[in-house]
Amino acid sequence: MTKTIVRATCPHDCPDTCAMLVTVEDGVATQVRGDPDHPTTAGVLCTKVSRYTERTYHKDRVLHPLRRVGRKGEGRFEQISWDEALDTIASKLKEVVSRSSQAVVPYSYAGTMGLVQGESMAMRFFNKLGASQLDRTICASAGGAGYKYTLGARIGTDVEQFQNAKLIVIWGGNPIASNLHFWMRAQEAKRRGAKLIAIDPYRSLTAEKCHQHIALLPGTDAALALGMMHVLIRDALIDRDYVEQYTLGFDQLKERVQKWTPQYTAEICGITPDEVEQLAHDYGTAAQQGDPVAIRINYGLQRVRGGGMAVRNICCLPALVGAWRHAAGGVQLSSSDTFPKNSAALQRPDLLQTPVRTINMSTIGDELLRETSPQFGPKIEAVIVYNANPVAVAPESPKVAQGFARDDLFTVVLEHFQTDTADYADIVLPATTQLEHVDIHATYGHLYMMANNAAIAPLGKAKPNTEIFRLLAARMGFDDPCFRESDDDIAAQAFDRTNARAIHFDWDSLKQRGWQKLDAPDAPFAHGGFPTPSGKCEFYCERMQADGLDPLPTYIAPYESAASNPELAKRYPLGMISPPARNFLNSTFVNVESLRDTEGEPHLDIHPDDAAQRGIGQGDQVRIFNDRGSFVAKARVTDKARKGLVVGLSIWWKKFSADGKNANEVTSQRLTDMGNAPTFYDVLVQVEKA
Repeated sequence: MTKTIVRATCPHDCPDTCAMLVTVEDGVATQVRGDPDHPTTAGVLCTKVSRYTERTYHKDRVLHPLRRVGRKGEGRFEQISWDEALDTIASKLKEVVSRSSQAVVPYSYAGTMGLVQGESMAMRFFNKLGASQLDRTICASAGGAGYKYTLGARIGTDVEQFQNAKLIVIWGGNPIASNLHFWMRAQEAKRRGAKLIAIDPYRSLTAEKCHQHIALLPGTDAALALGMMHVLIRDALIDRDYVEQYTLGFDQLKERVQKWTPQYTAEICGITPDEVEQLAHDYGTAAQQGDPVAIRINYGLQRVRGGGMAVRNICCLPALVGAWRHAAGGVQLSSSDTFPKNSAALQRPDLLQTPVRTINMSTIGDELLRETSPQFGPKIEAVIVYNANPVAVAPESPKVAQGFARDDLFTVVLEHFQTDTADYADIVLPATTQLEHVDIHATYGHLYMMANNAAIAPLGKAKPNTEIFRLLAARMGFDDPCFRESDDDIAAQAFDRTNARAIHFDWDSLKQRGWQKLDAPDAPFAHGGFPTPSGKCEFYCERMQADGLDPLPTYIAPYESAASNPELAKRYPLGMISPPARNFLNSTFVNVESLRDTEGEPHLDIHPDDAAQRGIGQGDQVRIFNDRGSFVAKARVTDKARKGLVVGLSIWWKKFSADGKNANEVTSQRLTDMGNAPTFYDVLVQVEKA
């Protein structure tokens, strides 16, 4: 028996980007475990990825090209050859392009976060084709915009420093489920005496294990940050030296937050004035004592109308109290911009001959149902989906499914499994998993460049995304040399080696070692140096004013809440959020039986008072609905959901739900204040017994 250990990287949409060791015996992957030597992974994988071999060798893997033989959405296919599949796709694309190349739309996101299998060869193909561009907004673009307006780039506190903090605010996230290795650091800080505070409308697993949980109303995080700033300035809990040297617009900020008294803030947020006072005093007092104070923002709080502004407001807090002076202080939303990615080399935007329109992935339902018009351009005639499952994941799902069900829409899906989206495809192409191809990864939760080596040969007739688009390029007659580059060639171009942070990057050595840390300072903004036009943390931001936004921190009320839309709230009085279920990652892993069995079935957490008003008991099947649609789930009567809020942990494949629907039946295609992102948690519903 031949036994080898292969260095790999978790590819999924998670800030941890774990270093993995894959045991291979006679060509079969038998175990996946965390690399004990990687500083952030520390030998630990989450429940999901530790079962990666179960997913790779799943009995339902798509291992051959498939052609639809039933109605769209039925999921009935026949096996065909690669030549037949590629010829069919190329013929149809040529037909569509003869009318308008922009009638072709790529749809992808973070099914893999790899820089090679994610967007390199695919982007080259679509640029050369002249297809519509895709605005990839569905997760983090609102918060990213607010963060960059304020701090200049998505650079923040190194996760390896959090265990040294004396106060950690976990704002809008549940890291036990979605950021395990940060949580391990936070737990170590707690053992060393740090106070942990969770800010979340829902008492999540994480909130239960923090010293304090502040259960504010959804969409009011920006208001809470403004209230904190009011107290910090009022009570002289700021670092005046840091503010004077390294911030812009303090006087305007001071005037802006005058009205945000604890009483006023509490009324907006649905909490008590004492909670506002205590939070601000805990934060400001610890900083004044010289203790590191850190904020970990996660993505939940930005999925509302004012989500970008909420992140911006929170990002003002560390500069106000001088938290950036410490390596363990500051804020982290994402470390993405620490990595000097060479996107031009990877994606080759120079192949695009003329400007083309951009389609927002978060409004794909509306986009697929549009006719040709001067305003919106040509009707979408072909969609190629890879690394994504929009029928399950995109908002206002009834419209998404209706769009993909069009008989005149040609749809190709690259997939591992027959997902909800694959059921609507004309052609399904079998893609490799992370164990079967080469890739390179930047991360958004730590500072290590990561390599992925292929551990096993592709199963069946599966091919890497890169090879699929190489073959399609050849069928389309694209003969540019970049379409002949190997995956190793592409990976070697991934980072800008002229940048000081990655000047030591070498793909061959990275493949051997598996990971290597960027050359980044421990405390990135200890002495200012923010990558903003002013070089300072911008409380007042002229770029926001130029973009038609309020240049100062403010509060933007949700689209749908009792306060902002009382007429709607009369019909639909309950807010709803749909954060990730612990055993799923977006819609990935839902079809892995052991994980789905652990999760059980779709549930809706509802407060006892709200349940009693509706005659709902524990375990009842309930219908959740609004004007956009409805879905059913089993009620869990619990005070983990604050009064007036219901929580449907997600995202279930529709085919595994009792009624063939999921939480996105009721979500909206409305977009955020900045970043053009979705408003998944800005939703009003009613609930009744099913």
